[in-house]
Amino acid sequence: MKRDNDRFGNVLDLGIGPRPDQIINELRGYWEGLRRGRLVPSRTDVDPRGIERALEYAFILERVAPGMGRFRLAGMHLNDLMGMEVRGMPLTALFAPAGRKRIAEINEAMFQEPAVVEVELRAETMIGKPEMTAKLLILPLQSDLGDVTRALGCLIATGEIGRTPRRFEVAAATVTPIKPGAPTPRETPAPPRPQALGFAEAPEGFEPLFPHLTRGRRADDRPAQALSPDERRAMFKLVKSDA
Repeated sequence: MKRDNDRFGNVLDLGIGPRPDQIINELRGYWEGLRRGRLVPSRTDVDPRGIERALEYAFILERVAPGMGRFRLAGMHLNDLMGMEVRGMPLTALFAPAGRKRIAEINEAMFQEPAVVEVELRAETMIGKPEMTAKLLILPLQSDLGDVTRALGCLIATGEIGRTPRRFEVAAATVTPIKPGAPTPRETPAPPRPQALGFAEAPEGFEPLFPHLTRGRRADDRPAQALSPDERRAMFKLVKSDA
């Protein structure tokens, strides 16, 4: 998306490049692909190369307290909206005081359920701050410890930025709890075979001559005396000495 600077401030030109819905859908699809049947993907699964078009608008959140998520990483679009570096700041810093409690509740539900969060935003307006709308998507992630305390998201605003910082209010929100996905073949592999050493091939499994024989007993627990002559002969080996 193209930015033009003029005497009135920054303008987001959404007529060029992907639309906000495209970015949101692509990021959601990328996150769904990372799940691979799991409830929530891991933070370490996220590769910036997989979300190149969304990087400018994307962010990584860390849950630091109930209802509070802090930006660990954030794209330039969020910095432009605030007129400063937002990394290390809480998500609520992007919201007007009236909207902070609501977004904190939504954010906590995302971590606790866990859930996918989609929010329609409306910017505060005043002199030098024209009307602006935005879309926010937040997707939960697992930390290295396995708990859901990270999140991948994006925020895309439409309109003239004007004077910064620009802060938002919640116009509408959807919180969708995540249901476990069906396991994929990749997650239910066959039992592992013995590992080969070096260039040696893995040993083949032992196949007995008479599979139903076990230590002189048949699988149906008949005594050895009840075996056929051929079966009994198979249990013994003749050792001949010429000495």
